[in-house]
Amino acid sequence: MTTDHDTIDYYERTARQYATEISPTPPAPRAEALRRLIAYLPSGATVLEVGSGTGRDADYVEALGARVRRTDAAVAFIELQAERGKHAELLDLLTDELGGPHSAVLAMCVLIHVDRARTDAVLHKVATALRSHGAFLVSVREGAGEHADACHMTYWRRDEFTARLANAGFRVDWDSRDIDSADETWLTFLARRSQ
Repeated sequence: MTTDHDTIDYYERTARQYATEISPTPPAPRAEALRRLIAYLPSGATVLEVGSGTGRDADYVEALGARVRRTDAAVAFIELQAERGKHAELLDLLTDELGGPHSAVLAMCVLIHVDRARTDAVLHKVATALRSHGAFLVSVREGAGEHADACHMTYWRRDEFTARLANAGFRVDWDSRDIDSADETWLTFLARRSQ
């Protein structure tokens, strides 16, 4: 099984290649999810994004009128954003404090790298970092089990991840299931902290 360090090292090595392979704008299903998130927020709210990567989603969210605190665990992604004039902070979802309280937390394609045994703790950490009734937009890969190759991957069934969110104090208001250009199936959840 890979370690968290292996996963971060993978992105340190591949960030620039990854940036050339993805569209500079979110695909339609993700753009819809981001618009739904923004609809929950007061004008000018700040969103904590964990795993900002190239900053594509943050750019889109900012274009919709919110502010984004961009973070990533890989220095390579922070450097890529700095080259575009964007500020991002080094933050590891597993080991660092998230600050707050935030109006929203955004974690697209991030929790796939958190092993199942630590997922509940991460979801509780996110809930603690949110304001009362704060919003959480998260996507995970659909499937079963865990897989380790160059980086760690955890797969979820819809009902299973919904239950984990509920256990952490979230109420799911909307979810979707989409297949991306690589034929990978993603589950996206827009949830609110229950209190």
